[in-house]
Amino acid sequence: MKKILITGADSYIGTAFEKYLSAFPSDYSVDTVDMIDGSWRERSFSGYDVVFHVAGIAHSDISKVGDEVKELYKKVNTELAIETAEKAKADGVSQFIFMSSMIVYGDSAPIGKEKVITKDTVPTPANFYGNSKLNAENGIEPLRDESFKVVILRPPMIYGKDSKGNYPVLAKYAQKLPFFPYVKNKRSMLYVGNLCEFIRLMIDNAESGIFFPANKEDSVTSLLVKTVSEAHNKKLLLVKGFGWLFRLAAPLVPKINKIFGNLSYDEKLTEYSTEYRLFSLEESIKETEKQ
Repeated sequence: MKKILITGADSYIGTAFEKYLSAFPSDYSVDTVDMIDGSWRERSFSGYDVVFHVAGIAHSDISKVGDEVKELYKKVNTELAIETAEKAKADGVSQFIFMSSMIVYGDSAPIGKEKVITKDTVPTPANFYGNSKLNAENGIEPLRDESFKVVILRPPMIYGKDSKGNYPVLAKYAQKLPFFPYVKNKRSMLYVGNLCEFIRLMIDNAESGIFFPANKEDSVTSLLVKTVSEAHNKKLLLVKGFGWLFRLAAPLVPKINKIFGNLSYDEKLTEYSTEYRLFSLEESIKETEKQ
């Protein structure tokens, strides 16, 4: 039986993963530790096979923040992650899994311009949030050796039931609007169920390295909204001809590129020796939108 410690209580991904592993009661034992105060430093990680570090400040509206907030991102997303990894290694844990993000590659490309991440793409964060994740990676990577395996995950936008971020906003539009603009774009996304299976495989196979889990199919935002609408037995009309308008408005309204911009992984980068995409895009939306 693998003993797993999730560092970060009540996180969306950590909670989902713990629930996912409950289907394998004889294979995994899971504990969680709260990282908000410093008491976790007094707890021994000895005896755990894996530390899965999910504690961190999520991506939010970071366009207008002060130095104090930026320093908090550095302390939580960078320094805390490195300190946790160092403790895991010192206490004899054999594998450390860190949740980084696709954000290390910067923002989405504007409407009409392609941005596909390949194995040769160099991370270039566009803001302090991306920097906080990449700096954590750079601090954790040197700890890797034969007895301490390090897995760094760079997933795209993660969604699922009760998730936060852009997906629930789009889902709300899908249920309320009679029509939605059709804009051709391409975005990688990751259903939380597919992510959980990927992490389980990382543990089972004692992996080490940087990985890029994503759904098998890329998403077109407009078609995604339509699929959500259909999951609720509603009809949504997609209207073409808005692309030029959004291109003009995007510099003034950054949210437009977050929704309709382009950011995807080369499909070869997201493949793994064992298939982890248990849910297709359509199936994952149906699961997410279940009442």
